Amino acid sequence: SSQVFFEKKNKATARRSFAAFSVVTMAVGIGLGILIGRYAICDEKSNSEDSGQLSYNKEADPRISEEIINQIDAEKIREYLRDLSEFPHLAGTDADYKQAKEIHDFWKNEGLDEAFITPYDVLLSYPNTTDPNVMNRIFVYNENDDIEWESALYEPILHPSENKSNVVPPFNAFSAPGNITSSELMYVNYGRVEDYQWLVSNKSINVTGKIVIARYGKIFRGDKVRLATRYGASGIILFSDPKDYTYGVDPKVYPDTWWLPESGTQRGTTFMGKGDPLTPGYPSTDTAYRVDEESLKGDLLPSIPVHPIGYGLAEKLISYMGGDEVPESWRGGINITYKFGGPLKNAGWKIRIRISTRNIRRTTYNAFGVIRGSVEPDRYVLLGNHRDAWVFGAIDPSSGTAVMKEVSRVMGNLVRAKKWRPRRTIIFCSWGAEENGLIGSTEWVEQYIKNLAERAVAYLNVDIAVTGNYTLDGGATPLVHHALYEATKKVPNPNTAQAGRSVYDNWKMTTPNEDKTQPKISPLGSGSDFASFVQQFGLPSVDLTYTYDEDKYKIGSYPLYHSKYETFYAVDKLLDPGFQTHKAMGQIWGELARNLADSLIIPFDVRDYSRVLEGLVRQLNSSETGAIMRTKMSLDKLFEAARNFTKEVDAFYTMQMNVRKSNPYDVRKINDQLLQLDRAFTDPAGIPNRPQARHVLFAESSVNVYAGSSFPGLIDSTFEISGSPNEAQRWEVVKKHYSAIIFAIQSATSSLRDVTKFMPVT
Repeated sequence: SSQVFFEKKNKATARRSFAAFSVVTMAVGIGLGILIGRYAICDEKSNSEDSGQLSYNKEADPRISEEIINQIDAEKIREYLRDLSEFPHLAGTDADYKQAKEIHDFWKNEGLDEAFITPYDVLLSYPNTTDPNVMNRIFVYNENDDIEWESALYEPILHPSENKSNVVPPFNAFSAPGNITSSELMYVNYGRVEDYQWLVSNKSINVTGKIVIARYGKIFRGDKVRLATRYGASGIILFSDPKDYTYGVDPKVYPDTWWLPESGTQRGTTFMGKGDPLTPGYPSTDTAYRVDEESLKGDLLPSIPVHPIGYGLAEKLISYMGGDEVPESWRGGINITYKFGGPLKNAGWKIRIRISTRNIRRTTYNAFGVIRGSVEPDRYVLLGNHRDAWVFGAIDPSSGTAVMKEVSRVMGNLVRAKKWRPRRTIIFCSWGAEENGLIGSTEWVEQYIKNLAERAVAYLNVDIAVTGNYTLDGGATPLVHHALYEATKKVPNPNTAQAGRSVYDNWKMTTPNEDKTQPKISPLGSGSDFASFVQQFGLPSVDLTYTYDEDKYKIGSYPLYHSKYETFYAVDKLLDPGFQTHKAMGQIWGELARNLADSLIIPFDVRDYSRVLEGLVRQLNSSETGAIMRTKMSLDKLFEAARNFTKEVDAFYTMQMNVRKSNPYDVRKINDQLLQLDRAFTDPAGIPNRPQARHVLFAESSVNVYAGSSFPGLIDSTFEISGSPNEAQRWEVVKKHYSAIIFAIQSATSSLRDVTKFMPVT
């Protein structure tokens, strides 16, 4: 079990002594033991049998980088994906455990040192799939209460590969169950705050007690449900509009192209938290205290019914709507007049949402594969991807799972052949129940946060390996920027039709940063398993995918997202024939992990952090939030803290470049300071009203958990603060959090100093 891995028992027997000399001797012995524990070979077996190992002051063998990159096999990734996506594998089902066991056995067979499975008893959500009389559905009734129209229960089969059992019908996880009937249906565009505000201020439209319909996109679906509830709606229907999920100049759709067909329906969670809803902040173990589910309704869990549909069904519903025509910016891609709605256009007609979705405690499973480090086995480089899918999941998440299997195969085989063993431990993580709300990864972080906060080096996430073959899309915390750039420089561009020779060259040409000197790396929000690592203890993290041309295709996400049509056929024939883009992702992921696990000095460039921090401060100062804050306080102290941080970063970088690599104490000191830097930007109390979001610089937006938000606590606290009923109280929250941010920056600054520079003089 993971507990066994992280809690090795000390087999040595302690001896008592009352002599002062013995105490001194013991202290010296402990000091040497710590040194040996950090830098010596793991055990006698490793020392005598394994080749390719590193001594404490030896740099990594550059030939291993080439071996890993060259051995990644596109055809093997294809084979893995075909097997992974053959059948549905919804979290908490028999298929969930079956896949966890299969990947566990794969790791055992491919040369990894250890593999284990960790179960968690968590709250999940499922629709009724057996009784057509209660299954989730939308109805339209005429004036005689006869059914005029009803939605389909399932998406039709469009390709033979979809004809499988256990396909879950379209639903939104954690929807409140209920039968809601209304004579009014209101269109609220994307269902954002600004959309509801526009309706009130420009059309005097109130949605209280009415059913609303919103198109997917722009913000997280859970935010759409929460906002609909806040504005008084009795239920909400979500649909994928062709303007956001198809391409107007190409009339063909799946199975002929990757564009979403009219029946394609996006499933997805509406849970607003992370982890098991019943054990917030703590792991869902046998002894865990579980909160009452009802206490979560309306905040973290929906209190109104919600149901997703495709744009074919949406067209039918919109055709029944009355009201004025919407402005152009609210019009989608259905060939119909979009209206604000109100009473249905036929007198006496009504719309009904019937939802039978139930929340049930089920067991989900995390699987882990471990390659033990030869020199610093207590330092962990983690590679992660979730395993569960709404249906077949060939893109999300199995494209990432297939690539992770190939990276682990290559590394495991090198270890088994005694050609290589990384300096630090590498852990491959296959998460369960991510789709329901990052549950598997969050529970594991909560269970082992003390150990991980001390020992983890970085977390490298690939949720979806490939959504297109145009360019890399990278999100990361600042410390990992340099290592990510270096990895992409070594990997050939998989798209030979493009000018860039390497992934880095193409990435820089297609998606440059503001000053055009490097590729753009986005801040991390939420929406995948890196979130708890970043937010709970400040672990440097990366999230990677290969994507489509987002300037050309103005779409909400890849078109088949979370639909039944995310099949192996779609990836193999439409998205990445030949799997060369998947191969490139494996090469990037493997090389990045190798560098972080093998380098004598952890390849973090602290200058990237000061550059990002200074940019965030300037951005805040010029933003609406900054303008609001300056009405009550000065931002001078924030600028001063950022400048001081930059000075200390420059001094530390000079020391890092000139460290005596032959001295294990100096190496340990530099690496430990690098590990603690990102941790220093966390506030144990969390940002205001979000205790589990502890990183003061980076967190998801409070109105869109998919999006990253810089200084999120300040943005949240000042949102609509002017004229609010508790304005004075809210300003105190702003001032307190502003102080916490400055303190966090000062703490990060001090973490880069020698101890003598901040100890008090006596």
